[in-house]
Amino acid sequence: MKSELLLVLALSLCVSSKPLSERKTYNKLLLISFDGFRWDYDLDVDTPNLDQLVEEGVKAKYINPPAITMTSPSHFTTITGRWIEDHGVVHNLMFNVTTGLRLTHKATLKKSEWWDNGALPLWITAQNQGLKTASFFYPGGGANYSGQAVDRSLVGYHGQPYDNETDWRQNIDTVMGWFTKEDFDFVTLYYGEPDNVGHNEGPETPARRKIIEQIDRTIGYLREAIHKNGLTDHLNVILTSDHGMTTIKNATEVNEIKLSNYMNLLNLSRFDLLDYGGFGMITPKEGKEQEVYNALKNAHPNLKVYKKDEIPEHFHIGKHERIQPIVLLADLGFNINSKIILHINKGDHGFSNEEMDMKMFFRAFGPDFRNNFLAEPFDSVSIYPLMCKLLGVVPEANNGSLSDTKGMLVDVGGRIQVSFTLLLLMIVILTFI
Repeated sequence: MKSELLLVLALSLCVSSKPLSERKTYNKLLLISFDGFRWDYDLDVDTPNLDQLVEEGVKAKYINPPAITMTSPSHFTTITGRWIEDHGVVHNLMFNVTTGLRLTHKATLKKSEWWDNGALPLWITAQNQGLKTASFFYPGGGANYSGQAVDRSLVGYHGQPYDNETDWRQNIDTVMGWFTKEDFDFVTLYYGEPDNVGHNEGPETPARRKIIEQIDRTIGYLREAIHKNGLTDHLNVILTSDHGMTTIKNATEVNEIKLSNYMNLLNLSRFDLLDYGGFGMITPKEGKEQEVYNALKNAHPNLKVYKKDEIPEHFHIGKHERIQPIVLLADLGFNINSKIILHINKGDHGFSNEEMDMKMFFRAFGPDFRNNFLAEPFDSVSIYPLMCKLLGVVPEANNGSLSDTKGMLVDVGGRIQVSFTLLLLMIVILTFI
């Protein structure tokens, strides 16, 4: 009789030690992106809620964005786990070299032909594995992928207010309803600040510090909403961004970059993407590539010029067909201007992802994250396998690594190992009965 009881106990331990993937006990996940939130923006501002997350969650020292430090390319890297040369969203603008088409960032958000290049975003992969997903203004969420749309998608629009705190809280309330009333598993939520203020006022200004205080209040409201809706033990939250921001240097400080000083754009260029910060591309007229390259190569001490086959491999952009034959990268704070000097933005991005001013911030909290954990810097491409792990989703092929982030997770494996150890003990006891 005793041996039979021990056998029953052993079997029950075996059942209880099933991996979480078999028990389907994964928590829900909310990914929030604050556009243009530089890694150090909370260091010169009173941010009690972000500070609390340092103690009650995970903070990364900083995150490395992909090489083209713009909104659309970087957000799509996060949601696909692929480098830019693999997912093909190479600019904020949708463009066509043959027709000369240029569409603004907002105008691209429902253009599936710009986003759907073979790399499936996590929304679609998760849906294909039985989960329910939604996108609230997140770039790429309004497109179709291999004919599939995100289950619920709200898309940003022209004239959309960026900094209305009441709207921000209403957005959180909407998302909480999606989780609690409609049982969504994975939601992405996008805010256009502090990017907008960073462009208009500059990153080292009282206006930027004020918007960070508003973001911090919003995070406090988010935590209250999670508790109010009974999601504290069932919802993981990742807070991050897409790139940083730097102050733009002007003619009173430096010799600004104006390409028309060094080449005749009308005669030599068939198509260009210039005047958009520190990154630019040129398609020379037929037979003129070497002439354009020679004209610009050593034209300005703060401008780097690459032929497509010369682009450093670690940028992970050179293999995609949308990257044009001549790629330009300015030093930090130098805008690339084409025919005239445009003083539109006081702050900008698009500069090398190796620059500290381009680094992103990262916080995470919830039942599957450790408390008071400081993570070393990692590439944003590794956020994707982390999200797959949290959701129990089998990831698509990706360029990230779970080893970059697994240390920030609660060790669920330890509990399973204990059960197997007890099972082994029971087997040994049974052997000697």
